[in-house]
Amino acid sequence: MPRWQPPAPKDRVYVVGDIHGCIDQLGALLRQIDDDIAAATDVACRIVFVGDYVDRGTASADVLRFVAQANRNHPDVVGALMGNHERMMLDFLENPTGRAKRWLHHGGLQTLTSFDVPNASTVDLTSSDELLALAADLRDAMGQELVDWVAGLATSWQSGTLWVVHAGADPTVAMDAQDDLALVWGTERFLKKPRRDGQWVAFGHQPFDAPFAEAGRIAVDTGAVYGGRLTAARIDPDGACTFFSA
Repeated sequence: MPRWQPPAPKDRVYVVGDIHGCIDQLGALLRQIDDDIAAATDVACRIVFVGDYVDRGTASADVLRFVAQANRNHPDVVGALMGNHERMMLDFLENPTGRAKRWLHHGGLQTLTSFDVPNASTVDLTSSDELLALAADLRDAMGQELVDWVAGLATSWQSGTLWVVHAGADPTVAMDAQDDLALVWGTERFLKKPRRDGQWVAFGHQPFDAPFAEAGRIAVDTGAVYGGRLTAARIDPDGACTFFSA
């Protein structure tokens, strides 16, 4: 087994787990982070969201708009990644009558409702006309600027030996050569096989009862939308890892 050196980002990094429309918990968590940053007078700080801003939670639209605006206003400080739920939403917008309509069964209905899309709860999934109309109404409700922002989200973020992704990474592949499928949807090898290149991967996607940082992995999804906590990990340049929850 490799001997793990602590992660070494260039700046202090706050990695925020899967939000899924939990706007109140997001506000409470960001207040903790803001207070922590205010006390950090001698170190640069970055905030990175791991994705899954939408679906299942009732305030998905508010969360998506907030994260998008924060990223646009402060691109050098706030990073935002693509989650598999954003990917499913984009796929639905592009082809709502095909396999992408599965999104509606994975939290998409709550997202449509949060954007005040009419007839979302009564759509006939066998009707191509209704599905096409639903996708068109969602695109109108989001606005092209927000759709384009989601479509342009990166699938990884890196500083020093710390990488932030949504779902994990293939431990047999160099981090700068990862396939987007593994980063956004995950791979079974990620939790079973250790990396041997000294790189640390902070990730969401899979809810755990408690966050952890061990063996090159930092887990920050603690199931906020399922009644758990919304968690962020603070990773310092000296390798210290501290968790905040709301």
